[in-house]
Amino acid sequence: MMANVLEVTNPGPLATLQDLGRSGWMKYGVPPSGALDQEALAVANLLAGNPEGAPGIEITYGNFTARALAPLVAACAGAWAPIQVDGVPVLPWAAFSMAPGQVVSIGAPAWGVRAYLALRGGIAAHPVMGSVSTYIRGALGGIDGRGRALRAGDLIATPDPPASANTAVMPAAGAAARAVAALAKRQAAFASAHSSAPTSAPAPASASAPAGRAISIRVVMGPQDDHFTDAGRRTFAGEEFTLTNKADRMGLRFEGPSIEHARGADIISDGMPPGAIQVPGDGVPIIMLADRQTTGGYPKIACVARVDLDLLAHLRPGDRIRFVPLSAQDAHEALKQEYAASRTPGRAFRIKIDGVEHVVTLFELE
Repeated sequence: MMANVLEVTNPGPLATLQDLGRSGWMKYGVPPSGALDQEALAVANLLAGNPEGAPGIEITYGNFTARALAPLVAACAGAWAPIQVDGVPVLPWAAFSMAPGQVVSIGAPAWGVRAYLALRGGIAAHPVMGSVSTYIRGALGGIDGRGRALRAGDLIATPDPPASANTAVMPAAGAAARAVAALAKRQAAFASAHSSAPTSAPAPASASAPAGRAISIRVVMGPQDDHFTDAGRRTFAGEEFTLTNKADRMGLRFEGPSIEHARGADIISDGMPPGAIQVPGDGVPIIMLADRQTTGGYPKIACVARVDLDLLAHLRPGDRIRFVPLSAQDAHEALKQEYAASRTPGRAFRIKIDGVEHVVTLFELE
């Protein structure tokens, strides 16, 4: 049974339904799609009381509004954007409740690009190839099953009737530790690069970086790094690259020094892993994202390590990045360490609220 709980009144620049993507279809030419920041979607779902892979709304650059049609609990994670319910501010990266008729607004983010809105009970939509994720270019998934982005007047339903919904704001066990760890990582990467974060933004006590610094993205070299000269590989690992305005859910095109090929820029097309970094004939890298084509004919000098893949969702045109090569073993170990740390309670963070700094230690109740 489905029940409409939310009406979109303004989708902003782009808002789509996304889950963790459709797997197993790339051999048929269908990319996985799904949330570009999968950990942020997972955290929003956990805060709302859902399984972490439930569908949510991916909101790009904010300016999103929607009206509650029934009592509901929601949570928003990802880019640090101001959130209000009927004009009253609520904290990002936290759960909040809404009564029928109330309007939630998610403004332009201070840092980051994509925010994820989850509703308790999930979002009801017809899966296509096992996923409701919106793939606009392929006309798959989304609210209508045909890859359409959200627009004003769309009704968002949950699988459960609102009359039986639990509207107590009580996140799932472990959600708080996951939320703080994920938020701290994204704030450390983007807050000084984009702008000053709002005064209520949590940050780990050790996080500090000069304004305007390049954002470090860890990568594993290959599978075709041998198609580049030694000088080309040094350029890739030693120079900065700037994101252009040619950036969407398919990929990110950069500008900067040319990475020298050893024997031309064409290869026999092969598979396109997540975060693949192609280098076409102009020598400037392109990072492939969730809506990427499934094969490509340019050599891939490296792939973004899974531990930093979600950060790509928040790069803005003009951001400078620096690639940091790791071995496959070190990349795997970094992911394991981050996974363990994000699920460990008892970590201390500084939080500034209304200009007053507090030190908060999070504990999970048994």
